[in-house]
Amino acid sequence: MEEQVELVGRAFVDHYYHLFDKDRASLSSLYQPTSMLTFEGQRVVGAHAIAEKLSQLPFDQCQHLISTVDSQPSSAAGIVVLVSGSLRLPGEEHLLRFSQMFHLVPSPGGSFFVQNDMFRLNYG
Repeated sequence: MEEQVELVGRAFVDHYYHLFDKDRASLSSLYQPTSMLTFEGQRVVGAHAIAEKLSQLPFDQCQHLISTVDSQPSSAAGIVVLVSGSLRLPGEEHLLRFSQMFHLVPSPGGSFFVQNDMFRLNYG
């Protein structure tokens, strides 16, 4: 069970950041109307509002460099995933460190969607 949780968590992270870096508009498919994103302290609810928030970030292109992915089972067959890494922005010399937490919940079709998503840049 624990190995499966790790595999699902890692596969989700790979898929999420690939979409974020290449086709950010597609991220809305990973959220539901009840999903909540906390981005640098600002809360956004619902797939449409989350997709809008992510599309309005002050950069069009970026590259996520993942350092760690830790996954744990949660209640109701969900998975909590904690990610840390760096964000490379075009024209910037220094990388930005970030951490992000996802609470993945199974959908009726057998896949997972993001119920909760918390993102924080680590300045300093």
